[in-house]
Amino acid sequence: MKKIIITLLLGFSALLHAQSTVSGTVTNMTSQPIKGVSIYAPELHKGTTTDENGKYSLSNLPNGNVKLTFTFVGFTTVNKTIKGLQQENTLDVILEETIFQMDEVIVSTAFNKIQSQNVMKVEHETIKELQQKGTATLIEGLATIPGVSQVSTGTSIGKPVIRGLSGNRVLVYSQGVRMENQQFGDEHGLGLNDAGVESVEVIKGPASLLYGSDALGGVLYFNPEKFADANTFKANFSQKLFSNTLGSNSSLGLKTSTENWKFIARGSYNTHSDYRVSGGDRVTNTRYNETDFKTGIGYSNSSFSSVLRYNYNKLDLGIPEDGIAAQSSSKNTAFPRQGVFNHLLSLNSIIYLKDSKLDVDLGYVANDRSEFEDSDIAGLQMKLKTFNYDAKYHLPKMGKLESILGIQGMHQTNVNSGEEYLIPDATTNDFGVFGTVNYEWDNNSALQAGLRFDNRKITTEEHGTLGEEGYFKAVDKSFDSFNASLGYKTNLADDLTLRLNLASGFRAPNLAELTSNGVHEGTNRYEVGNSDLKTEQNVQSDINLEYNNSHFEFFVNGFYNHINNYIYTSPTGAVLDSNDVFNYIQDNAMLYGGEIGLHFHPHPLDWLHYETSFETVTGKKQNGDFLPLIPANNWNNTIRTEFKIKNWFETGFATLNFATTFNQQNVSGFETESNGYTLVNLGLGGTVKLGKTVFDVNLNGNNLFDKKYIAHLSRLKNDGIPNIGRNIVLGVNFNL
Repeated sequence: MKKIIITLLLGFSALLHAQSTVSGTVTNMTSQPIKGVSIYAPELHKGTTTDENGKYSLSNLPNGNVKLTFTFVGFTTVNKTIKGLQQENTLDVILEETIFQMDEVIVSTAFNKIQSQNVMKVEHETIKELQQKGTATLIEGLATIPGVSQVSTGTSIGKPVIRGLSGNRVLVYSQGVRMENQQFGDEHGLGLNDAGVESVEVIKGPASLLYGSDALGGVLYFNPEKFADANTFKANFSQKLFSNTLGSNSSLGLKTSTENWKFIARGSYNTHSDYRVSGGDRVTNTRYNETDFKTGIGYSNSSFSSVLRYNYNKLDLGIPEDGIAAQSSSKNTAFPRQGVFNHLLSLNSIIYLKDSKLDVDLGYVANDRSEFEDSDIAGLQMKLKTFNYDAKYHLPKMGKLESILGIQGMHQTNVNSGEEYLIPDATTNDFGVFGTVNYEWDNNSALQAGLRFDNRKITTEEHGTLGEEGYFKAVDKSFDSFNASLGYKTNLADDLTLRLNLASGFRAPNLAELTSNGVHEGTNRYEVGNSDLKTEQNVQSDINLEYNNSHFEFFVNGFYNHINNYIYTSPTGAVLDSNDVFNYIQDNAMLYGGEIGLHFHPHPLDWLHYETSFETVTGKKQNGDFLPLIPANNWNNTIRTEFKIKNWFETGFATLNFATTFNQQNVSGFETESNGYTLVNLGLGGTVKLGKTVFDVNLNGNNLFDKKYIAHLSRLKNDGIPNIGRNIVLGVNFNL
């Protein structure tokens, strides 16, 4: 395999034409040079920074068109497309000062625009910003984004919820590859570690046009850590300590690049004891351990760019069954427990043609999930192997019209190795074809549209004895779907932007919904599948209105989501094996709500920021009953100050956050209502300079007053087990 990859890379490097170089100077509005500006070519995974004179140079660029992004803290982001590169090109850039965060390039949408130019509203957060909030896990950090919540099992297992939809209705992408990790199970977590991840993009709404089945509710798109700038070597070490779980998170990363080649590697280890609730008791067997390793190698020249990445993730998770019982600070998981091994291999290649390009993503995911009830012999072991392919051809631009044609598919096998079966052995094949166009005019308006066809074929094997628990009949099903999207963006005024989007999405029934026949330990129910289930199909309308100037930002997002054939479980009234029997059935449903927020930076108090946001979602069946697992309304308020202490403490910040969750009384038939609560969180951090030693430090106090509460989407709620109490988090980060 290694020889094949090297041969391919060398073969493409033979296509090298005359090198193209871009150089220039970056200045501010008063023509003063800016040192340290990042210039990055996203498609080439290549970048550099300006010197003390504001000068930069990038070589070995494609002969056609290339996109460059200029970013620097405190200044607006500039996105430039250079058309028809010559051997020597000059591009001088002027950056304008701004108070608010940088305008990032959005990778998860088709045309990779910066957010201010994007037709679809996409939330973008860097992992550094999420970590500064002191959250223990990646999913906890994601849940601080308006419109995003989590279904949690203690602190170790979290599943994302986007505007009331979760599980197989939300797609997760990492390294440009669709993650498949048995996500149908309530007790199956995300399976991703934030080490080696640069940022996350959240599409809130159907994204089936670009991603096919299961993107009915939205997409979480994780961007991997960037490579080092050309001709540099960087090393990084970070350490976090958690008071509540007596936890530790350590990470070490190395990366280096030449003009053509680039390499990166990062390893991390995460270990936690049982979490402590308010009052001092620990929730038995919520401890967990995680090992994560990521590496990548890339090559680019004037006609070709390719990046090969690999991620290994190992999870050892305790499964809480006894609530608050035996008290221990041990980090060794007890029975029952889960062992999860995940391998992710991805290859992204871009071939630059004269006026167009071909973008190809190949991915392989191997997920091995075992459950150990009372011994080291796995009673349940599911091995899921998934091969993904995604090819997009960017046609030559015709005036102001951009267009893309693409194909996308997946081949997946599920094999059981244990005695217990949650789902049968199965094979799933996806194939989709799509086209999308983007038209811009007047420098402030854009229209985007697309159309797609998909087919999913699911074949399962018969298993067990007819009429008994664990019997699965053979299933051979094919699901087809046409989907479309239409979006419009315009600037109503210089500082006021309007976005309108209408899109459809779909989700084929998963294996559990089609075939279940037995007790699901994660829900304490006897679940019976339905092989006659139809495809879920939805249409969602979105409106986004944003206003921003140098001292004030305001946004309002509204949505209405209608879903035909929504799949859910319903009690039958029967009891088997001392468990209530639930059937999978379908009904039309609707979800509606939105988010509203503002960011105020008063002049002349340049050191002060106030941010507030409110989010709400309501989900109902066609008969008026409420849908399950709908997050409660939430109101978030943050006061942030920025400061500097002489020459030894720079980019300092202090935050005071009040997160209020309201009562949730809109519950489904087998849920219980939840009381509201307010958590107070405190944060302090900055960059410390002691001689030649420079490091970042963060100190966070979450749930500072040790509030006792139970989140509505906690899987431990039915047992009356509270969520985590006070947690003090200390983090340091050294660039070696």
